[in-house]
Amino acid sequence: MRRSFRRWRRSRPFWGGLFIVVAAVEIFLTVKAPLPVVVHVGMQGLAGFLVPIIMLLCGVLLWFSPENRTFYSILALLMAFASWVTSNLGGFLIGLLLGMLGGSLAFSWQPAPPRKPAAAPPPDADTAALTEPAEW
Repeated sequence: MRRSFRRWRRSRPFWGGLFIVVAAVEIFLTVKAPLPVVVHVGMQGLAGFLVPIIMLLCGVLLWFSPENRTFYSILALLMAFASWVTSNLGGFLIGLLLGMLGGSLAFSWQPAPPRKPAAAPPPDADTAALTEPAEW
């Protein structure tokens, strides 16, 4: 189970998606929080809810559709920047920074090149080592 998760995690921009999801949850919670410190709710509250939802979708889609990582990471970066205006200064800067970090990680991620199978030693290599005297 652990090896299969590790293999799945390495085949996609997992950490970038995770940072984006955490940023989206943090931004969403700061918009929903009943704080008297609410700095800016945004355009009548709709954009404050829409931006973290789009970020959450981008983070999840990075996990399950890594071939489109460039689009999703750029969209997540744009939404993180948009959260500065729409959602309490980007979730009091924490969500903004996490979203920028996750979007950058996802944008820079590259799939691992396929491994070449290990070459088998020549059949005479084992017998040659046994028959030839070692030189010092």
